Amino acid sequence: MYITLFKSKLHRATVTDANLNYVGSITIDEALLEQADILPGEKVQVVDVNNGQRFETYTIVGERGSGMICVNGAAARLVHTGDQVIIIAYAMMDRQEALVFKPRVLILDDNNQVTELKDHEVHGQSR
Repeated sequence: MYITLFKSKLHRATVTDANLNYVGSITIDEALLEQADILPGEKVQVVDVNNGQRFETYTIVGERGSGMICVNGAAARLVHTGDQVIIIAYAMMDRQEALVFKPRVLILDDNNQVTELKDHEVHGQSR
């Protein structure tokens, strides 16, 4: 049996643009995707800290080093430029793998620069 766990997260990223006329997805700086171990096209959940909106989409690669976080398509109506969002990727794994897995967390500043990178301990997995 597989379970779905939090795999990686961009914590408090700042939305740099919202493009209603683009066909879906969220554009993320290529360096941030790599550091967070999130692939182009990977499904992510986006949580807007400012307004509480939550939605799922997929990632596309933005310019490396740009700090870009651009919500595209219909989801652009759910955020505003300057909002802080949490971008979460999940993975399916079996119980044994889940018990030792450590999610990757990138803490970002207001310019989407990494201030801290850690493999997050998930407590309460000792069953």
